[in-house]
Amino acid sequence: MSIAVVFTKSRLRALLEHFAIIDDTRQQWRVALPLPEILLLVVCGTIADCDDYEGIAEWGEAHLAFLRRFLPYHHGVPGGRWLNILMNRINPELFSTAFTAWVRETWPDRLDLVAIDGKTSRRSHNRGAEKAPLHLVSAFATTSHLVLGQEAVADNTNEITAIPVLIERLATNDGLKGALVSIDAIATNPTIATAIRDAQADYLLAVKANQPTLRSEIERFFAGAPPASLENTVDIDKGHGRIEQRTVTVARDVGWLDGDRRFPGEVRLPDVTTIVRVASRAELKDRGRFETRYYVSSAGLSAIGAAEAVRSHWAIENSLHWVLDVTFGDDQSRLRTGHGAENMAIVRHFAINLLRTVKDKRSIRLRRKCATWSPDYLATILGQLSR
Repeated sequence: MSIAVVFTKSRLRALLEHFAIIDDTRQQWRVALPLPEILLLVVCGTIADCDDYEGIAEWGEAHLAFLRRFLPYHHGVPGGRWLNILMNRINPELFSTAFTAWVRETWPDRLDLVAIDGKTSRRSHNRGAEKAPLHLVSAFATTSHLVLGQEAVADNTNEITAIPVLIERLATNDGLKGALVSIDAIATNPTIATAIRDAQADYLLAVKANQPTLRSEIERFFAGAPPASLENTVDIDKGHGRIEQRTVTVARDVGWLDGDRRFPGEVRLPDVTTIVRVASRAELKDRGRFETRYYVSSAGLSAIGAAEAVRSHWAIENSLHWVLDVTFGDDQSRLRTGHGAENMAIVRHFAINLLRTVKDKRSIRLRRKCATWSPDYLATILGQLSR
């Protein structure tokens, strides 16, 4: 009788394998510090509360024995200046592709809710070279709090060109199949909606003032729709000195959006199945705030499902962008030359995903501190399997 053996590859082993396939443009006979050693050093140092190359290099010197558990490091670790030079040379497109492939291999579960949004690293600009700060569009699995991939653009006005590229990368080997992808109003156009549908996923897109005709049509529909044709749900959120009530209303009788009569230049999205209205009322200490937002989706959402999807989209701000700024000092990063800013942004995504795998009650900030104090704790974060 044969016995089936199930082998589970560690996150660290998968990480090193994906680092190994990134092209190293240096002449190999002159390479004393292989690229996987550099990348492992930078990821470990970033996890261990180091936010610049000088700090990472010093951490590597102090923890060389730890690093040598995994790779030889025959020539030790480079100094901060050399780390800067080497990270500037790495092709960020290849690095980003390796990141997405690593996430796909290490967390193979099907995705349900995926939020896509952009963030600017504000101090990464270079006025002397007339270079704008790095703007990175990221995809975030809101249920598992996992960064899935990223694409850099010159500024936030170019997100519309970066999002299809990111979707294509995520969709490789059915990576987005069955997911609901939520994006802000900048993506409410046929090109991006079609790219999502071609990936066998559904979209949830905001409709704002940049699509005035579509927005006014949806507003008029909700204003005159018979109540029996609508579905509603109400949820209340308390915290941070406010009470917010959100009434989510959905309609799935949207055949009128496919009519033949269209104004010139009017947006026409594929497979619209549900339109959503979210009316929120926030009671603050000194005032009230009222807001109504609209969305379109290719998924047949219930009111509760739409409320969950809309709420989960905000997780990319609270669970990714806020963490990058407050815990990793992303907005304070002064990397301004070469590919360093973009590559280090990807390194922070590696670090966040690994830090979130630890099953304890510590905050991410405290986990970073503990990784500095305890090599065994850092090995746990890396997902090293016991030998």
